[in-house]
Amino acid sequence: MQHIKITEIKGIKIGNAQNFEARTGCTAIICEEGATCGVDVRGGAPGTRETDLLDPVNLVDKVHAVVLSGGSAFGLDASTGVMEFLEKRGKGFDVGVTKVPIVCSAVLFDLANGDFRVRPDKKMGYEACVNAYEINNVENGKYGAGTGATVGKILGMEYAMDGGLGSYAVRVGSLEVGAIVAVNCLGDVINPKTGEIIAGAYDRERKVFLDSQRVMLNRYNDKTNLFSGNTTIATVVTNAKLTKAEATKVSSMAHDAFARTMRPSHTMFDGDTIFTMATGEVDVDISTLGMIATMVLEEAIMAAISHITF
Repeated sequence: MQHIKITEIKGIKIGNAQNFEARTGCTAIICEEGATCGVDVRGGAPGTRETDLLDPVNLVDKVHAVVLSGGSAFGLDASTGVMEFLEKRGKGFDVGVTKVPIVCSAVLFDLANGDFRVRPDKKMGYEACVNAYEINNVENGKYGAGTGATVGKILGMEYAMDGGLGSYAVRVGSLEVGAIVAVNCLGDVINPKTGEIIAGAYDRERKVFLDSQRVMLNRYNDKTNLFSGNTTIATVVTNAKLTKAEATKVSSMAHDAFARTMRPSHTMFDGDTIFTMATGEVDVDISTLGMIATMVLEEAIMAAISHITF
């Protein structure tokens, strides 16, 4: 298994755009020739766009981009800029009079971590596409959709730590699999190899992690929504040949990475969503692909918070 850059996967371009001062941004994952796509939404508070068409019973079988964005539901507007960029390039679903780019999206909540009046919009989405073609490079940390991401918010922002954007990819023979993720969970981030908390609710005076699971257990009967703005969103990309149903299964298996690295995951206050995009070049066993996707997503999550300093 060879470690590669996620942007080395043929047919995939990735670009970020962000406002560092306002602490928000978006990430565009583009396959202008179209990728088979599936999605699995596990969190109880999702914000998504065009996920219904990924149902295998529906007509459209290719997407041209997936957008991961901050800004909560406002951030869905970034997809409009991605559509404009791709339409200008003549890419999309042919409807006769024009081509309609199929752009799916998921958003995370970062409004409380910067200037809530600034959200990823059409202009920022377009800028992310320009950067995908001019730069096509992914940096880990406070970039793109991860610019305003935070983790460990069970006791509010006072004890939270920065999250971020991370990616990781591998090559196994001719098969290539990568993942890009914006980590913005309610709970703590766990090193799956050791079980130790490496980011999360943190008491800076005592310099100790507070353990979000323990906090929740101690107030199990408190229904107060202390902080509803979270959500970790990700996209698995691969050169495998998949149907929409198979891509959805890969997304489903990849959620194991969330469960292994975030405690708790998939809460009612997270909108945890994973897309899978497949460019259709290599035959593969779906169970093996799902296993690899889970592995690379775990590594991407670790990369997303690797910039954190105490």
